[in-house]
Amino acid sequence: MISIPILVAIIAGVVALVFAALMAMKVVKADEGNDTMKEIADAIKVGSSAFLRREYTALIPFVVVVAVILGVLIDWLTMGSVIPKTAISYLVGTICSAVAGFVGMNVAVRANVRTAAAAMTGLNPALRIAFSSGSVMGITVVGIGLLGVTVLYLVFQDITVVAGFGFGASSIALFARVGGGIFTKAADVGSDLVGKVEAGIPEDDPRNAGVIADNVGDNVGDVAGMGADLFESYVGSLISSIALAAAGIGVFGDQVVFPLMLAGAGIVAAILGTFVVRSGEQADFGQLLWALRRGIFASAILLAVFALGIILFYGWDIDWFWCVLSGLVAGVVIGLATEYYTSYEYKPTKQVSESSQTGAATVIISGLATGMLSTVIPVIAIGITILIAFQLAGFYGIALAGVGLLSTLGITLATDAYGPVADNAGGIAEQAQLDPQVRERTDALDALGNTTAATGKGFAIGSAALTSLALLAAYAVTAEITAIDLLSSTTLVGLMLGAMLPFLFSAFTMKAVGRAAFSIVEEVRRQFREIP
Repeated sequence: MISIPILVAIIAGVVALVFAALMAMKVVKADEGNDTMKEIADAIKVGSSAFLRREYTALIPFVVVVAVILGVLIDWLTMGSVIPKTAISYLVGTICSAVAGFVGMNVAVRANVRTAAAAMTGLNPALRIAFSSGSVMGITVVGIGLLGVTVLYLVFQDITVVAGFGFGASSIALFARVGGGIFTKAADVGSDLVGKVEAGIPEDDPRNAGVIADNVGDNVGDVAGMGADLFESYVGSLISSIALAAAGIGVFGDQVVFPLMLAGAGIVAAILGTFVVRSGEQADFGQLLWALRRGIFASAILLAVFALGIILFYGWDIDWFWCVLSGLVAGVVIGLATEYYTSYEYKPTKQVSESSQTGAATVIISGLATGMLSTVIPVIAIGITILIAFQLAGFYGIALAGVGLLSTLGITLATDAYGPVADNAGGIAEQAQLDPQVRERTDALDALGNTTAATGKGFAIGSAALTSLALLAAYAVTAEITAIDLLSSTTLVGLMLGAMLPFLFSAFTMKAVGRAAFSIVEEVRRQFREIP
């Protein structure tokens, strides 16, 4: 018989998918505008679908090979199982992550033209359509993630097997985030270099052949890519907390089911939070930012209330609530800190802007310095959260803090995925030569989207820090590792290699962006020469 907490988690996952479907239908029913707008939107849609199809096709051989390796090494040789449970779980994880990205991106490429059309009537209708599109991505990710983890754990009742689901999500996240990100930045740099710098034409000008590629990049990188990234962190936080609990108390103990119930409560809180996101017709940047922030704050408060209610109802340890609350607060702090460093309303961005008076070099220096400084508050917030959670409930507390941070992911990701839709809407308005007032409205939404996109990246990194620590702790508990000798030569070498890897990986990705941007620049130049 299925326990009530497990049933609640499954129902919450189903509710999330139903809500996402309703929001998608609401977006699709909106007006698309004139024929020129539809033609531009179709080009973006075709390009985005082609990229995602090519990416997923390239991933299939990799996924199949890894699944076979897991089936042989883990299921057959290590666990002695005839049925490749871990391999199946891995494949389910890759499929779920790919489906979440596919759904989110396909709604986004349909919402962009509808957002531009809505901007012809007012600011709030445009905000609602763009945010509804983002909500589809956010709610789909948490719904599929929670359903996948819960159902697999219910069927196999072995967290080692379910860990394969997280590994599958990680595989897709790596390729979608990096591949989509490389394409996004290459298209952005390539189209701007030729269009704005060499040809001297405005951004999103229809004469620039790279504009469509730029708009495609926004969707494949900042919608599908970011969705896969946060999907991986979300399921990782659930799996790590269940693994830590199951290692000590059994398959369906209180500590095992609480993270699943918490995630279910987070879905309900996120759905309710989406209804308070709206703005006035004459809203400025601050009011627009508050409209989105209000939804996030409402969801966080609701989740805190739900978490406390669940714990008191079942008579569980009240310390669990404080762990969850610490994660929630950390998420809010990271979001506010990121907004402060990326919004043009605040001092850091204004200082970078002022530095442009003396040339490009000072802008780069000032921008890098501001970016480096922006890491301080999020790192301190995560550090304090780790200390509080560990003191209250050990490594399980850290895992709960991670779940708390990610429980409202539905609305946090919605505010992030909204950005590319608003950006695309501005591009469509410019290319279709709509009324300047329409472009002003889409520019206001786009400026807000740039800030929320940065917030999403900070949120992803912060959640990954807590999730990775919890996963490491789960591994240590399972492998019965009680301590790590920092004075050991092998440990020191490992630390040095680990510190080096981000630089190596960054170098590879930046080189890839440079090569791709070079190709785009050459192609756009060729079209300017041959198709004047």
